[in-house]
Amino acid sequence: MIEELHEEKLKDLELKANQIRQLIIETLIEAGSGHSAGPLGMADVFTAFYFHILNHDPKNPDWEDRDRLVLSNGHICPVRYAAMALSGYFPIEELKTLRKLNSRLQGHPHRTSLPGVETTSGPLGEGISQSIGMALAARLNNKKYHIYCIASDGEQQEGNTWEALMFAAKYKINNLTVVIDRNNIQIDGFTESVMPLETLRAKYEAFNWKVFEVDGHNIKMFVDTIAEARAVFEKPTVIIAHTIPGKGVDFMENRFEWHGMPPDTQDVKGAPVKGEQAKKALEELRTLQGKIESEHQ
Repeated sequence: MIEELHEEKLKDLELKANQIRQLIIETLIEAGSGHSAGPLGMADVFTAFYFHILNHDPKNPDWEDRDRLVLSNGHICPVRYAAMALSGYFPIEELKTLRKLNSRLQGHPHRTSLPGVETTSGPLGEGISQSIGMALAARLNNKKYHIYCIASDGEQQEGNTWEALMFAAKYKINNLTVVIDRNNIQIDGFTESVMPLETLRAKYEAFNWKVFEVDGHNIKMFVDTIAEARAVFEKPTVIIAHTIPGKGVDFMENRFEWHGMPPDTQDVKGAPVKGEQAKKALEELRTLQGKIESEHQ
């Protein structure tokens, strides 16, 4: 049961999402490598999950009846780590160890290294299949927890994805909701140039999934849509969340060049010079914090 989202809670979530974006930038700068665009773009979705939607316990991450959140596109893990730290899974200071030797915060999540991470990811296109397995296990064990899978739009180009979709529809996997980050970019360019996905909604509907589409930066809309998806019992559900890669940082927004690169590692056309990028990004996000406050007054 997803609780109704009231105005004061919505303000808190929006502020947390912006805080998570700042943590992402700070973490990537410390690491000197990693992905920027996708994590910034998914901060609102992860905030909604960790601070409102998921039935979970950061102090007991292996609780048997927890909801499962599977991250298929593991390269956006800086946003997951930031949300987990902020919600109490581990100290925020540990974010500074991202991608460092022997860190629990690997460049792709490692299941046995960090409690609260459900799968080890790396190769794209596997998360939906893994989530279906978890959903079937829950059904066999008469468990009521729900499985959520976050996947990228780029990995919809993987054949394994479509095999999984057929299987889920055949067996009416209704305790699974997939969320696709439809940000239209991948490492080599725009998805519709590399390997066109549209019409993505029609493809999922043809595979007998119930499809919802939302603005991935509208937290209330996303929460309401999750509740609506949870009410569907005859088929699996997918939410296509339209997001802006690099959201909140003007010179990163909608630029595929920032897919796999942190600030201050290269000079990029249209961006501040290397050495000024992180400073500028954090200035923008801190200014946004004040705007969020004023919008809810």
